[in-house]
Amino acid sequence: MPTIIKSILLLLAIVVLASCKSSAPKNAFTQEAGLFKVAILYPGGEGKFFDMAYYEKTHMPLVAAYLGKNLKYYEIDRGVSGRSPEEKAPYVAVGYFYVYDLGAYHQAIAQNREAIVGDIKNYTNILPTVQISEIKKLAYNPVK
Repeated sequence: MPTIIKSILLLLAIVVLASCKSSAPKNAFTQEAGLFKVAILYPGGEGKFFDMAYYEKTHMPLVAAYLGKNLKYYEIDRGVSGRSPEEKAPYVAVGYFYVYDLGAYHQAIAQNREAIVGDIKNYTNILPTVQISEIKKLAYNPVK
């Protein structure tokens, strides 16, 4: 086969491979196995209030700053419904911190507990539930 044809086929193969899409999300903030996920769940109910704007703009960035380089990223969810559109969301909000080192997380929170707990009254009267999990496995749905 002449060299020019081999070169064209090689170039074509490179272009085809470069255009292939992965089934994994192309997001800089992806989870990793081995990370720890701290979930802070705020249950809804009668007489409860939650200031989402304050939580987004002030409280979560405050805690994130205390976590420093141990924090990979954080997320905030706003509950919109339960199992059906008519059903209220069981949680008005859920905050997540993804950290590399669980010991460093606990130390940062303990050192800043007064400031963190003192700020809660500025956005809610809800006592949150906290769950810490280790991310064991990630799987992406290849179906689009």
